[in-house]
Order: sequence, then C-alpha cells, then structure tokens
Amino acid sequence: MMADKARPVLITGGAGFIGANLANHLASRGHAVRILDDLSRRGVDRNLAWLCAQHGERIDPRIADVRDREVVRAAVQDVAAVFHFAGQPAVTTSLVDPRHDFAVNTGGTLEILEALRAVPAPPPLVFTSTHKVYGCLPDLALRFEGSRWRPVDDAVLAHGIDEHRRLAFRTPYGCSKGAAEQYVLDYAHSFQIPAVVFRMSCVYGPRQRATEAQGWVTHVLSRAIDRAPITIYGDGFQVRDVLFVDDLVDAFVRAWTQIEMVRGHAYNLGGGPRSTLSLFELLDMIEQLRGRRPHVRFEPWREGDQRYYVSDTRAFAAATGWQPRIGPRAGIEALHGWLVERALTPWEASHGC
Repeated sequence: MMADKARPVLITGGAGFIGANLANHLASRGHAVRILDDLSRRGVDRNLAWLCAQHGERIDPRIADVRDREVVRAAVQDVAAVFHFAGQPAVTTSLVDPRHDFAVNTGGTLEILEALRAVPAPPPLVFTSTHKVYGCLPDLALRFEGSRWRPVDDAVLAHGIDEHRRLAFRTPYGCSKGAAEQYVLDYAHSFQIPAVVFRMSCVYGPRQRATEAQGWVTHVLSRAIDRAPITIYGDGFQVRDVLFVDDLVDAFVRAWTQIEMVRGHAYNLGGGPRSTLSLFELLDMIEQLRGRRPHVRFEPWREGDQRYYVSDTRAFAAATGWQPRIGPRAGIEALHGWLVERALTPWEASHGC
C-alpha cells in the first residue's frame, strides 16, 4: 500500500517529541499533517513553532484536548491515517493523579476510536502503548554480570521479551495505557478498524524535552551537559533497550503502509538486544563524550520499576522488514549535538502557525 498524499495525516500529540519528529518526516515528503495537541506539556509549543517554520501550510494545528468529542470527530474526517500519541506519559504523574491519567490515556483513546467507528471507511490507526503493560517482571530470573543485570534464560538474553509474555498491568499508568491498547485491539476486531499497537520501550532523540519522570536517556544527558547532579533510582545496573526516534518513525510509516500485514496486532518495539544500555553504561558513554563523569546520587527503586526490559522485535520485523539502524553510540552522539546547539532561535520564540 502506497502512502496516501491526497489526504492529510492526523497526529494526536503531534507537538510532542515523537509526534513532531513524525510530522516533520511526513511533511518533508509532501504530506499535509493535521496536529491535535493541547500544548499542555512544557516546551512542546516550540516544537509546533519549529514545524510551522519548516513546513508552513502543510501543518494544520488544532489546539484542543483529545477528550473533546466534537473536535476529535472533526479532526478524523477525510484523513489518510491516524497516529494516536496524545496522552499522559509518566508513571510518577499517574501515581499522583490516577483519575487524570485514566481520563486522558483511556478516555482520550476511546474518543479517537469512537470517532473512527463513525467514519464509513476508517483509516489506519497506529497507537503507542508501553512495555509497562508487562509489569515489573518479578519472575524474570536475572544474574549480575559486569555493569548490568542479565537474564538467566538464554532465549530472553538473545532476543528479549516477546508478545507472548503475560500482561500484568502495574501502576495507574500501566493500567490506563494497557486498557487503552486493549480497546484499540478490540475495535480492530469488533468494528474492523485497521489498527495496530506498539508496546514501546525507551525512545530518545532530538526535540525530546525530557524530565526525571519520562525520557531517561535525554534527561540524564541534559543534566550532564548542565553539570547538574543526576538521581539514580535503584542500583544503576538496570537495563533497557533504547531506540533512536528516526528508527521509530520508520516503523510507524511501515505500519501505516503495510497495515493489512499488521492490523489487529500488538508489537513490542524498541532497539532490541543489540541496542541496550544500563544506567552506568550510559554514564560511561557520557564521560567519553564530555570528558567529565556526571555526579550521581541514589534513591530507592520506584513503583513499577523493572531491573531488565529488552524488546523482542522479531514479530514486527517479520511482518514488515523493519530493523533499527542507529545504534546507541551514534544516536546518543546525535542527541548530544542537538542538545548542545538547541539555544532558542528567533523563529522558535516568535513564530506560530
């Protein structure tokens, strides 16, 4: 299936980190991009200003909440695809205000689904979930080796966690995203909406304005550049697979253009076993980049933390041919360059859509 350029593409949360990177990719290739975003996350207005400065009338911003039923119904009309990224993204925030977390992540997703169900021929829907739907993985046997935890099971070590893993929602965030993804999968079957779910691991890259609660690679690197102390929750040996945002954008486009191959499925998506980092290994890499090791302090493990999570991406690769191309070192060097040079430019401060 060829990407449809005759109709706009809708990206909810399109001013955010992932949304802005996808919007830039699509607009650069001639697509009109409709962005639905309430701009509630600090700094994303700069991403929207950047998109407008880069692409002008190809960007159609609609500043509204994804829970606004009438706005959502109008936004899905005549679109070629919907990428639904709008949501509350942090575990810690969900623990403070579970009602808001549920209302945005689950309720907002249901508004998107219901709006699509009312469309005579619903367009493809790509939804971003999270690896947190698998919980804390307390039964995953680990051994300590070198600067990281490693699985005892050789198959998990070689390939990561696959989609056959039992769902075990933990924290309000895990519950709200898990419930939302199950609605997406059910609407794909009950109402024939061509939808696919990505259970994503750790994504990083330019235009990410991370916090301690979300976007750990960018947060740690930003703190190091500012010579500010870094708080490590746990022991620092916990491992994640990391995925550079350009590779994620490639996966999104493949899912859209090959929707008949992936509709109705949930896929684990991340850098996979070849793109893993422990927190201490990231600090080592930063020391090599900066010539100075960041100062760290330690706090207890947080609710819902996993000592090890790596995505098994073989199912999505088999369906679409996708493979990540940018390894951690190249990606972190690229992100470091962007962070160092990200001082505000005049158009970021003064131009809007």
